[in-house]
This record gives sequence, C-alpha cells and structure tokens, in this order.
Amino acid sequence: MTTAADGPDQPASGNEPRHPGNAADGAREFPPALLYPPLPPVPTTRAGLAAMIDHTLLRPDATSDDVLKVCAEAAKLGVAAVCVAPTHVFLAAASARSETNGRIAAALGSTDRPTSKPAYAVASVVGFPHGNHLTAVKVEETRRAVADGATEIDMVIDIANAVDENWVAIETEIHEVRLAMPTDAILKVILETTILPDATIRSACRAALAGGAQFVKTSTGFHPGGGASLRAVRAMHSAVGGRLGIKASGGIKTAAQALAFIQAGATRLGLSGTADVLAEMPKDAPSS
Repeated sequence: MTTAADGPDQPASGNEPRHPGNAADGAREFPPALLYPPLPPVPTTRAGLAAMIDHTLLRPDATSDDVLKVCAEAAKLGVAAVCVAPTHVFLAAASARSETNGRIAAALGSTDRPTSKPAYAVASVVGFPHGNHLTAVKVEETRRAVADGATEIDMVIDIANAVDENWVAIETEIHEVRLAMPTDAILKVILETTILPDATIRSACRAALAGGAQFVKTSTGFHPGGGASLRAVRAMHSAVGGRLGIKASGGIKTAAQALAFIQAGATRLGLSGTADVLAEMPKDAPSS
C-alpha cells in the first residue's frame, strides 16, 4: 500500500496555487506553523477504531437485503456511520432508528419507547462517483438525502475544476450544497486525490474549508487511478488538519493500513470490510 510517493509530505514551495476564496480570504496566507498541525490520537482498541469508521456500501448492485445486513453490522460493531447510495438512505435511516429503539425496548421490557438518537449516523453520496453533475443536481440530491434521513453528505467535487485550479467554482458549489443541509449536518468533500499533486490537494482543501465543509475526503473508491494514499492524507492534514476532519477512503483493508492513515492525519475512515479490519484490533486497551 505504501509507496515511495507516500514519504513525508514536504512544506509548500511557495509556488502552489493560492485559494482565492472571497475578498477577505483571498489575500490570506497560511502561516508555516499551520502546515503541520497536531495529529489525531491513534486508537488502541477495537471500539476506538470503530468510532472513526464509515461502514460503506456503495456497490451499484447492492440490494435492500445487503443494506439491512450492513446496518445490522454497523450497530453491532459500533461504527460512526453507515454510508449508502441515495436510493438506500431511507431504509438505512429507518434501520438505525430501529436498532436503537430495539435496544431500549429490550432493556425496558417495552416496545413503545422510541428515541430520536439513531444507533449510527447515516451518510449518503452526492455527485457520485464522477463529480461532474450540475451544481443544481447536487443540491437537489442533498435535499432529498437529508429528507430521507441522511445526516452526513459525501459530495464529489467537479474534479476538472481542481485540475484547472478553478477554486472559486469549487468553493461556490460546496457553499450551495452546504446551504441545502441543516446546520448540524456534516458535509464531506471528496477530492479524488489519486490524480492530484500535493499542491492542488492543499488548495482544494482550503476551498472546502472556505465553502463550509466539515471534512475533506480522499476518494470515491471508484476511480481507476486508485483510492486513498498516505501522501494525499499528509497533504490534506498539512492544509486543514485541526480545522476540518479528514476522511481516508478506498483500498483500506487491514488494521495496520487503517492505523497508518490515522497516524498520517485521518480522523475518519471509509471501509467496506469493516468487520475484518476490526477483528485485527485488540478488544481492550493494552495493559500498561
């Protein structure tokens, strides 16, 4: 998984494109101290790692039964969220509420004590997987996903805008999608970092920050160029670590890989083989 390109991230050269943003933000330079913000704590237990995972099912052939299975796994494993396609959001949200209500009912010996807090968050994708949807389409996808029960949205940027360094267009689109969400919902912005150099990744992260996102995310997992890389996560962390969450997604199949991404700066992980990864973690913290 780790390659030569995954070596330590280098400081900005000074020649990287600056994110224009708005008039006040456009002239703002980012002090060198912000290029290396503190890294997130690395979990040492199964539960600690699970709390950083989006248990993901985005296969185009996934059925309702597949979604229910993933949701049951999510409740059992204690993950942060389930990430599903827009057509499956309503089912996943209903399952999350059912899991919580079932646990409370079992504890109380009653079936009529609903709760508003689901067993896990429900995330969905917007502009997926290519990102070149019209902004109005992404906004409507977001509204519908939220109406169906999503509290987290993973939106793919128009990747060509990143290649062209059109940061105003990227920031504007993120802002429009953000406005379609409740203030307490979480917006993650997918950059498809596998095809972007470090300087462009950093500028895209700053555009996401200016646009109102809460997370930046490496990959869709569907691009032929590959998924998450340590190189990309380091670049993302150097740009917005401590100010935005960083989600690494695509190709993470072992606990060792998961922990390496967290050590590089990731605060959330997108996994499909969550149970296998967590099985490699100790159930309890190592004794001192």
